[in-house]
Amino acid sequence: MKRIAALAVFVLAIVFGLTQAPTLAAPAAGRAATFDVKDYGAKADGSTNDTGAIEKAINAANAAGGGIVEFPSGQYKSKNTVHLKSDVTLQLDSGATILGSSADTYDKPEANPNDDYQDYGHSHFHNAMFYGDKLTNIGFTGSGTIDGAGNLITGNPDSGEADKIISLTRCKGLTLSGITLRRGGHFAALINGCDDVTSDHLTIDTASDRDGWNIISTTNVTVTDADIAANDDALVFKSDYALGAKLPNGHVKVRDSKLSAKCCNALMFGSETCGDFTDYDFRDIAITGADKSGLGMVSMDGSNISDVHYRDITMTGVHSPIMLKIGTRKRCGNNPGVGHISNVTYDNITGTGNSPSFSPTLWGESGANHITDITFNKVDLTVPGGNDTMSTGVPSNDAKEYNPKSIGTRPAFGWYLHNADRVTFTDSSVRFADDDGRPAVIANTGSGLKFDHFTAQRGGDSPADVMFQSVSGYCLSDSADTSGRALRVSASGSTEGCA
Repeated sequence: MKRIAALAVFVLAIVFGLTQAPTLAAPAAGRAATFDVKDYGAKADGSTNDTGAIEKAINAANAAGGGIVEFPSGQYKSKNTVHLKSDVTLQLDSGATILGSSADTYDKPEANPNDDYQDYGHSHFHNAMFYGDKLTNIGFTGSGTIDGAGNLITGNPDSGEADKIISLTRCKGLTLSGITLRRGGHFAALINGCDDVTSDHLTIDTASDRDGWNIISTTNVTVTDADIAANDDALVFKSDYALGAKLPNGHVKVRDSKLSAKCCNALMFGSETCGDFTDYDFRDIAITGADKSGLGMVSMDGSNISDVHYRDITMTGVHSPIMLKIGTRKRCGNNPGVGHISNVTYDNITGTGNSPSFSPTLWGESGANHITDITFNKVDLTVPGGNDTMSTGVPSNDAKEYNPKSIGTRPAFGWYLHNADRVTFTDSSVRFADDDGRPAVIANTGSGLKFDHFTAQRGGDSPADVMFQSVSGYCLSDSADTSGRALRVSASGSTEGCA
């Protein structure tokens, strides 16, 4: 009887409005609405094409003024290009994987009247798993994975084939955090002409493909705790003419990251270097392999690169620990001249090279295009060594090529400086693993070169420890070889300037 009476009271309460039927709680203030892709038809079974469902969820989020498109745990096959929209973040939950496809049904590459100025992959953006242009406030977050699954192309793709996972142009407000990008084809991520980019705990594994992340003509970037293992370039900053203009680059910070590149460059500027670069700060980075440069910087297409700072970086297994080069390829619209590299600092850097080895190099062009104002403080490098005594003349150089091997065997096992002014080494050293018959340092054609508390290992048959050739105002002070002996200096056509 008590249960019946209680039920009667409840019914009367509803009838007379004393209580209300339950309603769905509204999202808390400041919390973005969430759109579950499974609610829009995604099967997450690893075989059904879920692209349509993904785009429905993206469109719904965009139409609602923005929101989070959520991928719960599961495998989402995406056989078509997903077209991103503004104010939408894709959130991949733990256990969620978006898989690439071999169906050859991705968007075909768009025509580009400027594709002669850069490689094919840099000239076309539509042929990707995820594409967007002129978008604002977009993101990929969570702890899931986007995996090309071996189906993305590392060369020039045919129609219907994709060669990149994420392709974004002219975006503003991009977040790439927490997720993993695997097997990206030519690029795991390619962004061009973007601004305000934030990345935290991004993992990229393209060690069986090509590039990790290409950041092109982009400003205001912060990257923290990235782990990028690539076959080609791992983390590279470029500026090309793919968008039909010479665009600015800079205001970039990279912190607490791990990089490796099987065939190529770990942390690189170029080779596409059309627009100018300024204000870059790299700190607390571990480089664990690079068959080209560990820390590479080239100006090949007329760009001015300045105000770049490296601090607290370790390198192992790199063929070329540090290389700076100005070239004359000039592959940029509007008839560019020859570029410049200036105001670059290296602090607390250690590097161990492997064979085939390319000596750490500063290579400027002649006249007003010298490399200038470079500082090395507590930079300690160990190279493989093992060469015999050789001519100390200027090696050959292909001025249109950026690869470290574009310069012939350097006549110094350690630093080779050519057309460089105002370069300072302080509390730094260079050693070899195997005895070498070349000098530790050769500087050819430059001015204002200073070595203070510099340590160089002495080769058994080397003609000198440090050689200056046509250098104005060199200074070597408080420096010695690894046994504490004064360094042997050879100076031809050069003047000392320690005042």
